Amino acid sequence: MKVVGFCGVSGAGKTTLIEGVIGALRARGQRVSVIKHSHKRFEIDHAGKDTFRHREAGAYEVMIASRERLAKVISFEAASELGVHDLIATMQPVDWLLIEGFKHADLLKVEVWRAARGAAPMYPDDPFVAAIATDAPESLPAPTQRPVFALDAPGPLAEHLIREAGRFEYAGERHG
Repeated sequence: MKVVGFCGVSGAGKTTLIEGVIGALRARGQRVSVIKHSHKRFEIDHAGKDTFRHREAGAYEVMIASRERLAKVISFEAASELGVHDLIATMQPVDWLLIEGFKHADLLKVEVWRAARGAAPMYPDDPFVAAIATDAPESLPAPTQRPVFALDAPGPLAEHLIREAGRFEYAGERHG
């Protein structure tokens, strides 16, 4: 399984880029999964539904399954931050696993950078940034030898990922 992260500040366009990369990889016959990190509390259940009621009653794990989908919700008894490698270990094998967030993880990643967001880029100091996707390549604040892709054209980035697939083969934790 190949794993690639997507990092950048909130509002930079990570989700939109990932949507496009998923479509481009699927068009090339690849199976794709995604892990999304959130710093915020989230709900995927709906008040009044059976699974919501089970969870509210105190169930640690609740799973719902149909012929088309499976969802599992785990409610931690105390706040817990699972590492990206722990989460990867729970995923089914696919061709590509895309990781949104976990910007400090020891995974090769694509930095999504917009000059207008005013945030300092990660690529000058992060050896795990393998490529950059931006809407303003001429505004990158530091020179780079990394490939640079247009933020609004995910196809060439997907082609690059497939061409360089060996670099993204997941082998567990890496260190610098």
